[in-house]
Amino acid sequence: MQVVYPPVCAGCGKMTAKAAALCPDCWGTVRFIERPYCEITGLPFDHDRGEGLESPDAIANPPPYQRARAAVLHDGVARNIVHGLKYSDRADLAVMMSAWMVRAGRDVIDDSDVIVAVPLHRGRLFARRYNQSAELARALARLSGKPFMAGAMRRVRKTRQQVGLGLRARQDNVRGAFSIEPAQAQRLLGLKVLLVDDVFTTGSTVEAATRALLRGGASQVNVLTFARVASQGEETIYA
Repeated sequence: MQVVYPPVCAGCGKMTAKAAALCPDCWGTVRFIERPYCEITGLPFDHDRGEGLESPDAIANPPPYQRARAAVLHDGVARNIVHGLKYSDRADLAVMMSAWMVRAGRDVIDDSDVIVAVPLHRGRLFARRYNQSAELARALARLSGKPFMAGAMRRVRKTRQQVGLGLRARQDNVRGAFSIEPAQAQRLLGLKVLLVDDVFTTGSTVEAATRALLRGGASQVNVLTFARVASQGEETIYA
């Protein structure tokens, strides 16, 4: 099969030795998120200020989730990978992406009982044919041994695309958009949930989903995404 469809770099499309991999040039441009970062939101700092540091925004406006982690910054090659998974039927990329997520989010994985994916509205799911966040969640479940609770949460309201919206508009867009399936609520009761999505931008989507999970009986929610935006509206890397 590889003779007909040779493996190509997930970032630039050049031929590679194996599928769902990066060529050396693309690999060198990926900005992996390492400490120092805010211990709550995972937002990177530009220099080390000691362990356990929290960003001013996390202190002033504590998010509903316990901790958030991401593997890479959402730019360049990393953005191409996200778009491949999300819009170009490259579900195979979830394997590579989830491996990076395990490395970045081992603390929140270990502190969680089950994995839940941020859901798509059924109309968008029909158009895309699969939920990219669910593909990442399934791959994470296989790597981590944590159970994936498919279908635990629904997107009950069709929202606008978040791309291009500011922080306030994003918050309004996803407010009340998620609910917990009644049949799943008992299974969630008292559990620590790892909420998985592809990209963390302002946090509006994962915060709305976290609130739904907590209302549904989860005792705690951690967040793990493949990528996060370093600066978006009011959210910036703190100097």
